[in-house]
Amino acid sequence: MTAPAPLTVTETAGAPERPRPFSSQNLVRTIAGGYVPLIVATLIVALPLLWMVLSSFKTPGEIVTTELKLLPQSVSLDNYSTAMTTVPFARFFLNSTIVTAVGAIVKVTLAIMTAYALVFVRFPFKNIIFILILVALMVPSQVSILPNYVLIASIGGKNTLWGIILPGLGTAFGTFLLRQHFMTLPASILEAAEIDGAGHWKRLWSIVVPVSVPSIATVALVTIVSEWNDYIWPLIITDKPEVMTLPVGLTLLQNSESGTGSWGILMAGAVLVIVPVLIVFAMLQRYIVAGLTQGSVTG
Repeated sequence: MTAPAPLTVTETAGAPERPRPFSSQNLVRTIAGGYVPLIVATLIVALPLLWMVLSSFKTPGEIVTTELKLLPQSVSLDNYSTAMTTVPFARFFLNSTIVTAVGAIVKVTLAIMTAYALVFVRFPFKNIIFILILVALMVPSQVSILPNYVLIASIGGKNTLWGIILPGLGTAFGTFLLRQHFMTLPASILEAAEIDGAGHWKRLWSIVVPVSVPSIATVALVTIVSEWNDYIWPLIITDKPEVMTLPVGLTLLQNSESGTGSWGILMAGAVLVIVPVLIVFAMLQRYIVAGLTQGSVTG
């Protein structure tokens, strides 16, 4: 007797045939649905920045012209030297550094401690407080400008650095993001530390913070960029060059340099403002994706 022939697996009738990985149909979908939107979005973001950097090296005749010139004929730093000498640029830079450093450190520290309390500390109305924090995320910051100005001016904070820093010390976004991440931490680790006699302060800074570095770095980066680029509030609360920050200093530079010949100088000033933020972003960018996704999956 001969052994029966093995059964062959046939495709299910009516099942759609999957396109080959390198088929023309699959390549068209990949290019149209992936690369084209990515390239368009990149160009929308990068082209204005590239034009700003290139214009900062151009002479006025190369910027205001009917013949578009992408690259400067010769690289010159005259616009940068003019921008730094026309206004007290060094003072603006120092003020922005102080405001950003102090504001970011205090805001991140408060966000860490508030998020820890919302997750690991038992107290009445905890959920209501968290709902109020979520509501604060939806309220535009411009709504509080007038009340903040009246309050800060009444206590002598006008034209002072602490008057710039004080109203923005709370961060609803940072508190929300860190709370979501802290909820994913295993409770057994903190319970073991509590059994060993560790209080809330030691558990926070010895256990929670070290394992939450990506999320904390993300909050720090967002806070640093926000503090450095803040324009409306420093513009309202200051009117003296001695306490102006860099974004407000650009307005003073624009008022000092009028006419079409000042575009290169203004572009140079804008480049000097964004370079420190780009350096900080380059240092912390590897934490962004990890920090934003750590609290997205629970269980």
